[in-house]
Amino acid sequence: MNTSSPDLECRDLVKDFDDFRAVDHVSFDVPQGSFFSILGPSGCGKTTLLRMIAGFQSPSGGDLLIKGRSMIGVPPNKRPVSMVFQHLALFPTMNIGDNVGFGLRQRGVSRSEIKTRVEQVLARVGLPDVGQRRIDQLSGGQKQRVAIARCMVLEPDVLLLDEPLGALDLKLREHMKVELKTLQAEFNTTFVYITHDQSEALVMSDNIAVMNHGRFEQIGSPHEVYHAPATAFVAGFVGDANKVSARYEGDAAEHQMLRTDGGKILRLEAGASALSQGQKADIYVRPEAIDLLPADTPPEGGANIDHGEVVAVLFNGANSTVTVKGSDGAMLKVALPQTGSFASLRKGDAVCTRWQPTQARCYANAEEG
Repeated sequence: MNTSSPDLECRDLVKDFDDFRAVDHVSFDVPQGSFFSILGPSGCGKTTLLRMIAGFQSPSGGDLLIKGRSMIGVPPNKRPVSMVFQHLALFPTMNIGDNVGFGLRQRGVSRSEIKTRVEQVLARVGLPDVGQRRIDQLSGGQKQRVAIARCMVLEPDVLLLDEPLGALDLKLREHMKVELKTLQAEFNTTFVYITHDQSEALVMSDNIAVMNHGRFEQIGSPHEVYHAPATAFVAGFVGDANKVSARYEGDAAEHQMLRTDGGKILRLEAGASALSQGQKADIYVRPEAIDLLPADTPPEGGANIDHGEVVAVLFNGANSTVTVKGSDGAMLKVALPQTGSFASLRKGDAVCTRWQPTQARCYANAEEG
């Protein structure tokens, strides 16, 4: 992958609507041939940002460049971008070949060249010899590939995807995550993908921007945003996490010491956060970072060990969890192994939980500034 010359550059982009700022000084680069996702909750500004890249809305400030050329003032049909929408917008009265070739006809490309290019792109998305079929003869996943083929036949520098899997059922959505990433690699085209579904972003992306209230809170690889969240919002939004409130007690034996609201002392690795004495903090621990131990495990069995009771078991195959009520009354969600002595845990069972000081992330409580 060539990272020296970004396909897309956004520099200090701002978008205001009357007294509301939807996009607030956003800057990022997307290298050629990469899969870049913008992840965030509904209303965070991600669709507005995508529409500015496409040219459907104009920025209130900043610059936007594709292949080094500013797109400010350039209309959508003159930009080297294509866009796949959630509801695909395929033409039901046209066959598949005519749907895919629509943009080429608009550009005045010859009929013979359109036929050749449509056949080539349909073969690349795994749908050879279907040009004469009707749209209503396709499955949901095949329609997705036709929508992508219709964009890719135009050879855009950047393909924009606006939650394109949102209307699919769960099983097909899981399949299309893998398929979209495969198609992106096949075409070696820059994909900019927006979603509120963290699993989509984690599975497909080379880099993810986590967006909240019009700003990017973090840009990084899926591994980075999951394992090293830069802010409390990222820690809570990306993946599953237990949030524990505590106050900073000071340092001891190479650990930071924090006391929960229920009076339990927790140990974090030294330097985990810059807190002052008595300052309130939020600690995030992933369910899979917590060990389940037998109920008779001694208190000296490790840092952050606690005796508790199982109050709920949520079976979901390999993603099964149990909720454990700790000695101070706090609830912890813990990943449940499907083999071994804990596979048959039931509500009311006594267990111990343990997590390592290095496994937690700690942030100053925002309400206390």
